[in-house]
Amino acid sequence: MSFTFRSVDAVADAPLLHNWVTRPYAAFWGMQSATVDAVVEEYSNIQATGHHHAVLGLDGGVPAFLMEEYLPSASPLATAYAVQPGDIGMHLLVAPPSGASRPGYTAAVMDAVLERLFLDPGVDRVVVEPDARNTKIHVLNERLGFRPAGIVTLPDKEALLSFCTRPDYHAARAALHRHHGLSAPSHQPSHPIHQGAAL
Repeated sequence: MSFTFRSVDAVADAPLLHNWVTRPYAAFWGMQSATVDAVVEEYSNIQATGHHHAVLGLDGGVPAFLMEEYLPSASPLATAYAVQPGDIGMHLLVAPPSGASRPGYTAAVMDAVLERLFLDPGVDRVVVEPDARNTKIHVLNERLGFRPAGIVTLPDKEALLSFCTRPDYHAARAALHRHHGLSAPSHQPSHPIHQGAAL
């Protein structure tokens, strides 16, 4: 696996993203009935905010996951918990499988995303708020160092608020590599982001 990252192009990438977000496995993404035009509008708005940014993850140059990073202080989370300096929010959607199952792949993607976020020395803690019913992602999050903080009510869902500090991530990553033989993915940001999000 060789992961790189680039900013989402809301227009050019809309057909690809539409294909992902409208599939049954992506139900918790909240865009099941979206049209391609709706995807263009959603991601155009995200990219224009200055505090919320969408990034496409590539595996060997092939689109493999969608990651959104945002400032919790400028999101609905601002009223759900006491936002701390150094907090960064994150959403992640892995592409639908295109071939044989690859055990550990989603964990490797999450590892790459967290490493990227923590490369910014201003980031102390990654915040996630998946749907409280999304048990699969809760398990993955805990494997990578997230600690649940409780259920919070957001405009579109009941969410399990969880935090991952830099030390917790490094400890979880070391354990994951040690016990599961997960190789550290090779990746670097291929296109730096300049839209104001604290990455």
